[in-house]
Amino acid sequence: MGDQPVRVLACGDVEGRLTTLFNRVQTIQKKTGQFDLLLCVGEFFGTTPEAEAEWQQYKSGAKKAPIHTYILGAASQETVKNFPSADGCELADNITYLGRRGVFTGVSGLQIAYVSGREALQEPAPAHCFTSKDLSALVSPLTSSSKFRGVDILLTSQWPRGVWHYGNNPEVNTKLCGSSSVASLADKLKPRYHFAALEGAHYERLPYRNHVVLQENAQHVSRFIALATVNNPAKKKYLYAFNIIPMKTMDPSELVKQPQDVTESPYRCPAKDKDKTDKQKTGFSTAEEEEPARQFFFDMNRNQGRGPRGRGRKRHSDGDGRGRDQQHDGDGQPKQPRRHPQPSGPCWFCLASPQVEKHLVISIGTHCYLAMAKGGLTPHHMLILPIGHYQSVVELSSEVVAEMEKYKSAVKSFYKSKGERCVLFERNYRSQHLQLQVVPVPLDRCATEDIKEAFMVQAQEQQMELMEIPQHTDLKQIAPPGTPYFYVELDSGEKLYYRIQKHFPLQFGREVLASEALLNIPTRADWKECKQSKEEEEESCKQLRDDFQPYDFAWED
Repeated sequence: MGDQPVRVLACGDVEGRLTTLFNRVQTIQKKTGQFDLLLCVGEFFGTTPEAEAEWQQYKSGAKKAPIHTYILGAASQETVKNFPSADGCELADNITYLGRRGVFTGVSGLQIAYVSGREALQEPAPAHCFTSKDLSALVSPLTSSSKFRGVDILLTSQWPRGVWHYGNNPEVNTKLCGSSSVASLADKLKPRYHFAALEGAHYERLPYRNHVVLQENAQHVSRFIALATVNNPAKKKYLYAFNIIPMKTMDPSELVKQPQDVTESPYRCPAKDKDKTDKQKTGFSTAEEEEPARQFFFDMNRNQGRGPRGRGRKRHSDGDGRGRDQQHDGDGQPKQPRRHPQPSGPCWFCLASPQVEKHLVISIGTHCYLAMAKGGLTPHHMLILPIGHYQSVVELSSEVVAEMEKYKSAVKSFYKSKGERCVLFERNYRSQHLQLQVVPVPLDRCATEDIKEAFMVQAQEQQMELMEIPQHTDLKQIAPPGTPYFYVELDSGEKLYYRIQKHFPLQFGREVLASEALLNIPTRADWKECKQSKEEEEESCKQLRDDFQPYDFAWED
């Protein structure tokens, strides 16, 4: 087939709703043409009398699946009866059970590895569970070949534990979700696409790399996609369509191309933790268990008079110039440190990071902090940043969003007292950590309409079309996680959005605000031209911190 792409549909838990699923597939195929195969992960069969009756129609041949459908085995004891043996077999016309575990290679050369069921928690393993022996039997023949680079697709019912590390957060309880053995399997098999279900959630993780930068040759990236249940009432995505050229026919340079939003592998734990976790593991699993992220807060009271304000905190010095956050319960017992997503490498904006320029911090909340902008457009130019490592606004959890809104409101009130209106912008492109830029524009300089027009006109001049987002529409509805974008929020509540295609001027937000039509300070468009010495920054930040203090909700004497 040369390098002809294979057209694939992947589906979450069907739970016996076969007709609903196949009707949806037919609708898609009428619009976009025939797909080559449908891969179903999670629980395919239902347990209700209606589901049993529906299955009989397909089993008897009264109805037929409109596409070659491949399914995984039972994920619960109740559905084991639908599978005549542990080996793969055709269950009905066009519906094939892949088997307990194995590798399926299509005529195109597409290689699909699969494991049915859940991780066994006891011996002997129940029929709907897999064991470490199953996984070893799957992995060993593949990885023993010197030519092994990975598989095209991995199908598991359970999620891999910790897949969210270094990535965007899923809407599931991460304490209970996923299997360490599946995580280790994914790490070893390096699938280009990994599908799972069972959690009733849709989650598309940012792509992650399978090599260590500057230490190993570049390899292809992996994408993990969890799909929801067919016909779920919340209308979460349960069907995913994609084209894939089999790895073995792809040009190697095309295969290893790295997308802009790629992250570190969630399964690679630091060496110092690996010894510890390996000792606790038995059998196949070598994946890292989730470790609570330790969050450090800087003790800035030493050199600079009053430091940034934090709510109800006792800061205990660690002797390295940083103070550890200790929150206390009502009975005086220390609480566990709050978990925040951690970066995969050095980050200038994670509050826990040694790289952060702590003298620029103005206020510390529970989930976010406020800092003076380095090389700011004006003396009151600030940044609102999450304490944990998030790349963009669309990846934030609800409590981080809520506190970010509180900071926005506080800064707007502060600007208003100074006779200034507030403009916020974010560039999710070639940036590692979310920085929400907050810039004041004097009320007597221009109206909100002028600011909006300046952004629109200057975008058009650079062949970019800024789109206005309806006022009550969430950015998450427009920009899925991983989408590069530029976003502006005006004091009127109006929002402008541009989906970055290829290239984007990194200083665009500053250039517009610095332009003659607005602040009229064109020489300050590039922050590098506005640098101050550290002493000047400390003095400016102390002044701004004191000015902002009456509006700081995190302040507590």
